[in-house]
Amino acid sequence: MKQVLEGSMAIAGGVKMAEPHVISAYPITPQTHIVEHLSQMVADGDLKAEFIMVESEHSAASVVLGASACGVRTYTATAAQGLLYMEEVVYNIAGMRLPVVITIANRAISAPINIWNDMQDAMAIRDTGAIMLVAENNQEAYDMHIQAFKIAENRDVMLPVIVNVDGFVLTHTFEVVETIDSIEKVREYLPPLNMEYKLDVENPYSFGTIAEPSVYTEARYNLYNAMNFSRNVIIDAAKEFDDMFGRFYGGLTDSYKMDDAQTVIVAMGSVLGTVKDVVDELREAGKKIGVLKVRSFRPFPEEEIVAALKNAKNVIVIEKAICPGKGGILSVEIRDSLFKHKINSVSVNGYTLGLGGRDITPGNIHGLVERAEKEENVDGEFIGLSQQYL
Repeated sequence: MKQVLEGSMAIAGGVKMAEPHVISAYPITPQTHIVEHLSQMVADGDLKAEFIMVESEHSAASVVLGASACGVRTYTATAAQGLLYMEEVVYNIAGMRLPVVITIANRAISAPINIWNDMQDAMAIRDTGAIMLVAENNQEAYDMHIQAFKIAENRDVMLPVIVNVDGFVLTHTFEVVETIDSIEKVREYLPPLNMEYKLDVENPYSFGTIAEPSVYTEARYNLYNAMNFSRNVIIDAAKEFDDMFGRFYGGLTDSYKMDDAQTVIVAMGSVLGTVKDVVDELREAGKKIGVLKVRSFRPFPEEEIVAALKNAKNVIVIEKAICPGKGGILSVEIRDSLFKHKINSVSVNGYTLGLGGRDITPGNIHGLVERAEKEENVDGEFIGLSQQYL
């Protein structure tokens, strides 16, 4: 059924279809509407779940950790400073191999205080051991949350999955979203959670206990392997979703007009819509240009990126976060992947823009294309700075 939904409502609707048993959250802009909608669903009896309001994001993450350890499907959401407050527990969730799903309504990190969108919060936790997916639009955000539970709960994965959605740009924007009418069909796609290891007085286990040097490395190695294994699980979950519901977004990456592209723009999230519009214009003008969408940031889609970019001349990476003291983040990982596979003919240019919610306009993207044809291996250069504030 097609509906005009605010992004937060679409996300809440996708989570509802996954039927989590425990939801815990603390409100923070621009995440708040998501959990408000879920709270209302629980209060109205439309979702049979325990909704636990807590005093902080650290507590919200701790609640879903405990509930997941007891073997039930769990969910939380946060953003920005709230995510940083939650980070300690996200490491624990991943280390205990618990399949919690978390939404990040991506928002800039203070200081100065800014409530608008960029991806600095997500990039700050990229090494926690959580799988990190990024939605392009509200339809994908709805569908991605259902897929996220399936990925997290795979027996050979058992890791938290974070779904990133651009704050305000998606969470507070109304779009047409095709929702799923049949809960039975979703249950067929996403069977009830049946954890092999959980807290049970009849069959006791311990989670997260102290690990001596003789065993800690092996625990991290197993997590590392589970993350690598999740690559195929993410792809399979997307394909199975397409088979059952008729919508496919690619697995780890997705390509747009890439067949003969000499210049490629690489990006994550909602900016891809604007990028594709510009690429359509440039294609009509005769430019061989395409778009590579990174849908999974963790695990990083190295093989897919190398295969997509190996024949390109110029790669433009739109960076919506910055690593002070180094430069870009996504562009560095792309450059490393190409180097590892001995592909040295591709110029990778990372440009930083859109921080703190500043618009990324078609004019910005046209300018990047013009610059990338003249420059080589730019690393995170800031675009569109106002001299007034420098």
